Amino acid sequence: MGLTGKTVVLCVTGGIAAYKAADLTSKLRGAGAEVRVLMTASATEFITPVTFETLSGFRAIVDTFDRDFAWEVEHISLAKAADVFVIAPATANVIAKAAHGIADDMVTTTLLATGAPVVVAPAMNTGMYDNPVTQQNLATLRARGVLLVEPAAGRLACGDTGRGKLADTAEIMHVIERALTRQDLAGRRVLVTAGPTQEALDPVRFLSNHSSGKMGYAVAARAALRGAEVTLVSGPTALSAPRDVAFVPVASARDMYDAVLSRADAQDIIVKAAAVGDYRPAEEHSEKIKKAADDMTLPLTRNPDILAALGGRKKPGQLLCGFAMETRDLIQNAQDKLRRKNCDMLVANSLRDAGAGFQHDTNAATLLFADGSRETAPLMRKEELADLILDRLLELA
Repeated sequence: MGLTGKTVVLCVTGGIAAYKAADLTSKLRGAGAEVRVLMTASATEFITPVTFETLSGFRAIVDTFDRDFAWEVEHISLAKAADVFVIAPATANVIAKAAHGIADDMVTTTLLATGAPVVVAPAMNTGMYDNPVTQQNLATLRARGVLLVEPAAGRLACGDTGRGKLADTAEIMHVIERALTRQDLAGRRVLVTAGPTQEALDPVRFLSNHSSGKMGYAVAARAALRGAEVTLVSGPTALSAPRDVAFVPVASARDMYDAVLSRADAQDIIVKAAAVGDYRPAEEHSEKIKKAADDMTLPLTRNPDILAALGGRKKPGQLLCGFAMETRDLIQNAQDKLRRKNCDMLVANSLRDAGAGFQHDTNAATLLFADGSRETAPLMRKEELADLILDRLLELA
């Protein structure tokens, strides 16, 4: 998972945005990747090879016929070594060469030889980017499976305003990770719920829980990276919505019920990771409740059970995964929930386990299945557990 141990061949071409490739190199290496930098001759007019050599720890290669290296056909060896081939920034000239198979420098000869997935991040003047020839070349690359990182719009170095700015480093990193991720969920629609719900008492106060939403967001993010069409229905959290996900914010359990049930029939997989409030105040006051007596009785009423409703109307072939957070009798309570709510799989974890549960970046869980089997998942990052959950759901499909 991720970039750890992966070899990224990063090609830097001649444009003012070449300096941003230094930040990309640094962040790729910081994420655990080995970065091998190729430069066009014109790129060296904007930034020196020494910069990339310092950041990557490897010689930056410019000249196809450089004799100062240990013997090997270098453009072939790098083409084979690449787990992903990235051109950032990509000029109109290099995009045209790539589209038509022209190989006249180290970047284009290595590109032509590689079998690795290719990511191209264009950066150029707006007029050049919008030119029909450039757009046709980009369409050609896209049709061949090249992943394009759309440029941003804004004020360009030439003074023009429009599309053509190199995309943010974070966006390029995201597309690189997607290129390195198996697309085994492509064509499937996945709905994930996450976070807490808030049950209003008055305009000031509400009932809620300690859920951070991190587990559900991790499932949504990993499903999207693996090619799924993902909808994330989330209660209030401090997290940013994952990329490439349809985000549906809600507040109360009833809001979440409506949002989920109205979309459920269109889904292939539903993962109910949200910590939904079981009860809400029987009355929502329109004005702030003032202090009066030392004691206060707060009547509560049951919220609709989203997981049970989904289990009761599950369509043939649809997979339903629930979650159970317990403080005691974990397996017994989880097995009962799995059966009563007609789940195909249930992820059970305990607040008593160090590093698991609410707020943490890690989690440990027991996966229970409708056939009575179970699997123990030791403490791991929530992104890793998310992949494990998705793997097991795919095995059930």
